[in-house]
Amino acid sequence: MSLPAPSPDALAASQALQRLIADEIIRQGGAIPFSRFMELALYAPGLGYYSGGAAKLGKDGDFTTAPELSALFGQTLAHVAAAIMDQSAPHILEFGAGTGKLAKDILTELAAAGVTVESYSIVELSGELRARQQELLRGFPQVRWLDALPESFEGAVFGNEVLDAMPVDVVTRTEAGWESLDVAAAEDGAGGAHFAWLPAGPAAAGSALAAQIGRQIPVPEQLPVGYVTEVHGAGCGFMATLAAMLAKGKGAAFLFDYGFPAREYYLGDRATGTLMCHYRHHAHPEPFYLPGLQDITAHVDFTAMALAAQDAGADVLAYNSQAGFLIGAGIGELMQRFDPADALNYLPHASALQKLLSPAEMGELFKVLVIGHGIELPQQLLASDRSHRL
Repeated sequence: MSLPAPSPDALAASQALQRLIADEIIRQGGAIPFSRFMELALYAPGLGYYSGGAAKLGKDGDFTTAPELSALFGQTLAHVAAAIMDQSAPHILEFGAGTGKLAKDILTELAAAGVTVESYSIVELSGELRARQQELLRGFPQVRWLDALPESFEGAVFGNEVLDAMPVDVVTRTEAGWESLDVAAAEDGAGGAHFAWLPAGPAAAGSALAAQIGRQIPVPEQLPVGYVTEVHGAGCGFMATLAAMLAKGKGAAFLFDYGFPAREYYLGDRATGTLMCHYRHHAHPEPFYLPGLQDITAHVDFTAMALAAQDAGADVLAYNSQAGFLIGAGIGELMQRFDPADALNYLPHASALQKLLSPAEMGELFKVLVIGHGIELPQQLLASDRSHRL
């Protein structure tokens, strides 16, 4: 691969993480599940991608998210939050808040509309991102930071590109059945380690992995030998926790991410899985490249997420494309605030809106899953609902 070279300090940090992961592999007898590798690569204290100090977002980071593209995204969600809080309580919770831009845009829009938000809680695992959020949100005294989801919550919950960063296991179909592709390690002679896939043998009947495969993949026996995909145990666990939190009161959670329902996820022509990495605005499929310096993601199985939430006591309220949801939520009306005659101001917003809504950009690839309890969504949010496709 032809990718930008890391700085000496960044390379040293990656090598330290490589040694940490390799040491765990040795302790575990020579291999670990990919989900554990991904967990360490992203979240190992002080060294992981999200727990270390590297910039993640924007032009100096590795990727750009919808809130970074335009304030219209957060302004639109502000009016969605107001409708949910009107039925529940004046509280908002955001999981994985990035730079804090979404929180700022939501709170600014709600303040301008005269809507009171008593608390805006942010669950953030990245120390570097939490520091950026605290700097950006100094003028909003109702913002507080949490280390985990609370046991109960009433109000509106948002998560933008959270589920795709949940650790996944990688499995492949063999003549003997489905087996895990684990991760092995070897020293690289330069202070770090090399990592490689290691087949772990057929998943044992009755194991958690076998159960997850059977639950997620609609017709696992019909996929070809050699087929590789991901199973989302951590994501399903998160959804169950989120659903249980909401089921204790009234509220709704809106989860934006890229992915598919199960019937579109496990297709014969998607035979190498959906793992994708992001490094300095370059996307590539090599998860073992410079651990700690790149994001590792997998597309979301929204059917699995919806079922996990439903089993834990929440209602599946909606599932839609990002474009369909934002249009129903009124993003087009908000765009009318800008005068087309003022091209210098209008055109950047129009360009960002096009990226948010276009099927060739984020509009169709990104979806939104809405779960809740004791809440009815406004009818305009259901105009193009696709829940029947889950």
